[in-house]
Amino acid sequence: MREVIASIDSWLADNEAVALATVVQTWGSAPRREGAKMALTPAGHIAGSVSGGCVEGAVYEAGTETLATGRGQLLSFGVADETAWDVGLACGGKIRVFVEPLDIDHYQKVRQLVQDDRPGARATIISGPVENVGRTLFLAGGEIAGHTLPENLVNPVYTATKAALARSRPEQIRLESMEIFIDVLLPAPTLILVGGVHIAIALAQMARTVGFRTIVVDPRRAFGSDARFPDADRLIQAWPDKAFAELQLNQSTAVVMLTHDPKIDDPALKTVLPSPAFYIGALGSTRTHVQRRERLLAAGVSAEQVDRIHAPIGLDIGAQTPEEIAVAVLAEIVAVRRAA
Repeated sequence: MREVIASIDSWLADNEAVALATVVQTWGSAPRREGAKMALTPAGHIAGSVSGGCVEGAVYEAGTETLATGRGQLLSFGVADETAWDVGLACGGKIRVFVEPLDIDHYQKVRQLVQDDRPGARATIISGPVENVGRTLFLAGGEIAGHTLPENLVNPVYTATKAALARSRPEQIRLESMEIFIDVLLPAPTLILVGGVHIAIALAQMARTVGFRTIVVDPRRAFGSDARFPDADRLIQAWPDKAFAELQLNQSTAVVMLTHDPKIDDPALKTVLPSPAFYIGALGSTRTHVQRRERLLAAGVSAEQVDRIHAPIGLDIGAQTPEEIAVAVLAEIVAVRRAA
C-alpha cells in the first residue's frame, strides 16, 4: 500500500474518484504476490501494479466500472505458457484481483498506520452474496478499528484477521458461502546494525537499495559517525541498553551484531532476543558462536532464545571481503523475511 499512498493523496486532493485493485491469490509464476496494489482514476491515472503486463489494462477497465456501479468485483486471469509474456504472467500462472472503490475511511486509517509505522490488517469479502461483497473489517494493531460486516461475521473474521496479522502475511479464508481476503500491513522493514565496522558500511548501502531503513548503533564515536554512514537513516552513539530503549522492535525488524566485542554484542542480544524481530544475526566463526552461546546461557538467556541467532551469519557463498560478506548477510535477511 505504501507505494500508492502519495498518488492517492494527490488524486483525493483534486476530488478525483479512486479505485483500488489488490492481488488476492496467485498460482505459478505470477510476477506480483498477494497484497500487491494498483490504484487508478477514471481520468487515466495509475499507480502501482498487479502484474507485469497488460493485465493492468483489464484491471483498469474493471476499476472504472466499479466506480460507476459502486460494487467491487473479483477478476481472474489465467495464461498458458506460450502466451504468458503477452499479459505479464511469465511462464504461465494465474492471479485473482479484487477491484473496489476506495473506502476513504479505511484508507485514512491505513495511511495513519503507515505514518505511525504500526501494524494493521483489513479483511474484505471478495466473493459471496452480492450484498456482502466489499464489506470489510479493519484492525489497527490487534483491535477492531471499524467494520461494515454483518454482526454474525464479526467475531470469526476478527479471529482470522488477528491470526493472519500475527503470522505477518496476507491470507484468504472461506466462511460460509464467502471468500474473505485478509490484507496485512506491516511496519516498514528496518535493519539495525550494532557496530559501525566496515561490513556495516556496505550493508547499510545495500539494505537501503532493497527498501530497508537502516539504524547504526555504536558507542564508539569513531565508528558510528555520519562520515562513515551517509546512507544510514539514523545513528545512535550509545551503549546497547540505552540505544535499544529508544527503539521499537517489531516483526519487520532485523538486527545484526557486527562488533566482535562481547561487551557490546552480548547486551544487545539480551535485549533483542525476546523481541518480535524477524531476524537476529551475529558475526563470528562457529567457535566464536559456541563461546557466545555459553555466555548467554550462563547469563540466564533461554536456549530457545539463543537458538534464534543466525551464526555464523549470512548465506554460505564463500564471501571474503566486507562487501561480499554484506551481500551474504543481506541475502539471508531477505530469505528469512520472505519465508516468514
